[in-house]
Amino acid sequence: MGKKQDDYEAELVRLQILLVETQAWTIEKGVKTVIVFEGRDSAGKDGAIKRITEHMALRQTRVIALPKPTERETGQWYFQRYVPHLPAEGETVLFNRSWYNRAGVERVMGFCEPGQYAQFLKDAPHFERMLADGGVNIIKLWLDISKAEQAERLAARVADPLKRFKVSSLDAEAQDRWDDYTAARDRMLDQTDHRTAPWTVIATDHKKTARLNIIRHILRSIGGPGAAVDKPDPDVVFPAAKAEGRLAV
Repeated sequence: MGKKQDDYEAELVRLQILLVETQAWTIEKGVKTVIVFEGRDSAGKDGAIKRITEHMALRQTRVIALPKPTERETGQWYFQRYVPHLPAEGETVLFNRSWYNRAGVERVMGFCEPGQYAQFLKDAPHFERMLADGGVNIIKLWLDISKAEQAERLAARVADPLKRFKVSSLDAEAQDRWDDYTAARDRMLDQTDHRTAPWTVIATDHKKTARLNIIRHILRSIGGPGAAVDKPDPDVVFPAAKAEGRLAV
């Protein structure tokens, strides 16, 4: 166990150094980067983001985790509340949940109308193409987790006082509405996976393995010094277009 932990820490540091070098390159070149983290509750978004940003430049890195929309925001164009958070040249923005809330929790929990949901699925690829045409590099990650592993992690949250702020009133719904979330995930991946901003799926039942492979995928997707990093494990990281039979059900 000790050696495995040591190996993990050593590889994490190696990849974090590459992240720093790669970000220095993006700052120099004026690259605009958006990384979208989506996935089921407890799939490991927070932990992955923490390791990715741990040593990155504070002024050029932002993590966006928006609260529920205000009354005013619900009357705006749906994507409007996300636009102010998009990167300028040389910046990296990580969305810890994003505009895809509408295709997930809002759809499953009935927080949006069916017409709004259908319109979102049509509009999201157009919105992302506009971003890409404006020079934004979009990396979309779906963190997948099995039902049993999710149940174990949700229970651990409740038992750990240090994870108080991770506990949500919607946690129970994640298990109770598992099949609904599965259907919403499948439709989202099917209808919003496109060449300009494809979805990449990460199998996260093994947290530390997932983190390392997420960083490898991000490095290769951004380019620069990170382009030479070894390829992610294809059993852990795979395109949504080739995910049939590999997603948790």
